[in-house]
Amino acid sequence: TMEVQKTETAAEKMTDRDLSEQIKKVTKDSHVRAENTELMLSFQRGKVTLPQYKLLLCSLYKIYQALEEVLDRNSEHPAVAPIYFPAELERLPSIETDLEYFYGPDWRKKVVVPAATERYCHRLRQIGRENPEFLVAHAYTRYLGDLSGGQVLGRIAQKSMGLKNSEGLSFFAFPGVSSPNLFKQLYRSRMNSIELTEEERNGVLEEAVRAFELNIQVFDDLQKMLLITESSGFSLTKPTDAKTLQVPGAVTSASPLLRIVMGLFVALALGIYAL
Repeated sequence: TMEVQKTETAAEKMTDRDLSEQIKKVTKDSHVRAENTELMLSFQRGKVTLPQYKLLLCSLYKIYQALEEVLDRNSEHPAVAPIYFPAELERLPSIETDLEYFYGPDWRKKVVVPAATERYCHRLRQIGRENPEFLVAHAYTRYLGDLSGGQVLGRIAQKSMGLKNSEGLSFFAFPGVSSPNLFKQLYRSRMNSIELTEEERNGVLEEAVRAFELNIQVFDDLQKMLLITESSGFSLTKPTDAKTLQVPGAVTSASPLLRIVMGLFVALALGIYAL
C-alpha cells in the first residue's frame, strides 16, 4: 500500500509541475469570475445580433493580428517552437474572410476597436520583443479556448443571427484540426515539454493571469463602446480610418441585449469552454 501511495504522490508532483496545469490553477479565479457573470449566463441563452458580432470580430482581428505576428517572428524560439502550429490554429485569415463578408472589400477602413484592445496588442508585441517565452501563456489562453468552444459557438452564432450557412463564421472553424480533444492533448504535452527556469516559469504564470485581465479590460471597454453607441446613435459601421475609440471610464448600466453580446465576448476572449 505504501508503494502505491508513493507512486500516486510522485504522479501528483509531476502533474503539479505541468505548465498547463499550473496555468489552469493560477487562472481558476478568473474563470470562475467570468463564468458567474450575468453576461456569461446571457450568452448561454443563445442570443447575439449581427451588428454586435461584427464589432467583436474587429477586436478579435486586432488581437490575432498582433499574436500571430509575434508568434511568427519568434517561431524558432525554444519556448515558442513546441507550440507553434500555424497550419492548425492560425485565425487571422479566417477573421479577415469574415470581416470582408460582413463589411465588404473596404472592411479595413471600418475596423473600430476600444482602447483596451490596443493595450492588449501592445502587450503582445512588447513580450514578443522582450520575453518571447511569455507568449505561451497568451497562445494557450486564446487558441485552446477558441478550439474548445469553436463548434458550439459557431452553431449558436449562426442560429442567433439567422445566417443560412457558415459564411461569416470562418473564425469558429478549424479545418486543420480533425479532433479538437486529441489536438488539445498534444498541445498541452508540447507546452509541458518547454524547458523554463523557475523565474521564467513564474513569469509565464503571471502572464497567463495578465492575459485574462487584458481580455476582461477589452470586455469592459467594448461594453462601454456599445453603450455609447446605443445612447448617442454613433455608427460603428460607417467608414473611418480611426483605429481606436476612446471611451469614458464611468458607465454604470447595461441593457439585457448588451449583456447577451458581452457573454459571447467573454466566451471568445477568455476561452471559458474546457480549457
